Amino acid sequence: MTCETWAPGACDPARRSLLRATAGAGSVLAVATAVPFVASLTPSQRARAAGAPVEVDIDKLAPGELMVVEWRGKPVWILRRTPEMLASLARAEQHLADPGSAVDAQQPDYARNAHRSIRPEIFVAVGLCTHLGCSPSSVFEPGHGALGADWPGGFLCPCHGSTFDLAGRVYRNKPAPTNLEVPPHTFLSDTRLRIGADAGTPA
Repeated sequence: MTCETWAPGACDPARRSLLRATAGAGSVLAVATAVPFVASLTPSQRARAAGAPVEVDIDKLAPGELMVVEWRGKPVWILRRTPEMLASLARAEQHLADPGSAVDAQQPDYARNAHRSIRPEIFVAVGLCTHLGCSPSSVFEPGHGALGADWPGGFLCPCHGSTFDLAGRVYRNKPAPTNLEVPPHTFLSDTRLRIGADAGTPA
């Protein structure tokens, strides 16, 4: 059987060259298409989607200032508390549902203290109310009109009225069942914070 029997014209050298070129171009296009797809599945991107740690520079965060970053699709607050803010924590304790942070799931062991943080002045918390997941507003001013003259400053969830002190601890008789969540975090330096991993955990 000759090449003309199964593919008329295939014995033509010019046609054979064209077939080879077309097949080669197809292979190149297939590889070029596959590269972005494979790159989209690299381990780093999969890890980020699963909630890889986030590093944050807090060097410019002034006392009394709050910044928000994203981790695992959630807003995470970083608040640099003033000495006055820290002093307000003790005054709020008698009104709180869980002043000692007894609910284990809401913070790592190193944040089970009066200020719920590693360093007293730097507070890190997931900015979602533990009632229905709304995002509370910061109401830092003591004696805020809507919250009464004895309000020491903290956070208010506008959806159903849950209130939290400046350590994210919920007030008694509020819809929110627990304190705000404190995520795993560690300080890489005086000005750099890693959220989503404890000290010694690989990034």
